[in-house]
Amino acid sequence: MLNTKIIGNRITEARKKINISQAQLAEQLFISSQAVGKWERGESMPDIITLNRLGEILGVDLNYFSAHPESTSSEPVKNSEASFDQGSAQTTETVQAGKTLKWDMSRGNWVDADFSGLKNLNEKFSSSNMLRCKFIGSDLSGLLLSGNNINGCDFSESDLNGSHIKGSHLQNDQFTDCSLGDTEFSGSHVLGCDFSGTDLTGVVFKSGGFEKNTLSNAVWNRSSFNSMYLADLVFEGNIENCSFENCAFKRVTFQNATLTNTFFKNKSLKQIKFIDCQADRLTYEFLKNGKADMSGIKLVML
Repeated sequence: MLNTKIIGNRITEARKKINISQAQLAEQLFISSQAVGKWERGESMPDIITLNRLGEILGVDLNYFSAHPESTSSEPVKNSEASFDQGSAQTTETVQAGKTLKWDMSRGNWVDADFSGLKNLNEKFSSSNMLRCKFIGSDLSGLLLSGNNINGCDFSESDLNGSHIKGSHLQNDQFTDCSLGDTEFSGSHVLGCDFSGTDLTGVVFKSGGFEKNTLSNAVWNRSSFNSMYLADLVFEGNIENCSFENCAFKRVTFQNATLTNTFFKNKSLKQIKFIDCQADRLTYEFLKNGKADMSGIKLVML
């Protein structure tokens, strides 16, 4: 956890170790010396991007500023195994004296922060509120978000393969051109998000809601929806080896879609509209058994 008093003390210690004044540090950060003074007195704290830049100037990594019990030493941790750029954050676990030092930004409130290019996030943002934050072009594979509220954030062009998002609320977020291979959304509500051009191969949605999301040119292969509420959606393109099981549908449309080996197990599919669609024999029979309106579906041998 990050603590203003601890961060202030450590900025002071590291600054004095390299023998520069508050004014000289402020000049390198393009801020006022008064701002540095407030940090060192624990009255305020730098944002994450400025903290990264501070680490570069002072010769330490982000672990040095952490209030984690394993990293309370007053000695700076040399920035040999973690690299931080002013416009992005990249983190690794740093080993010192046989101990693994970690930073954790869970249970926080983050507004308008730019974490673009971040790596190795894993579970470090769980139980957090994030508003209008940027994670553009980040390596977020293996991400674990649990109990998060994520609103208006941009994950465009990021790698989220193998992630798990559970018990979270996502609204108006950008996932354009992302890779979400084998990611699992469980007990989560996804509303008004943009998945245009996103690879959703192997993604699992279960026990939650998926509403008013943009799905243009998304890749659907081995994707599954189980016990989901699906509303105001348009699926298009190739839908292959997918499944929709025990879902509730409201204003869901398949348009110009080719459905192959796709499983529908629902009491009624009457709330789904099919426009200019094609389906193989197996999928066609699943849809017919669910009393879907077959007028917009053409049976083809695929």
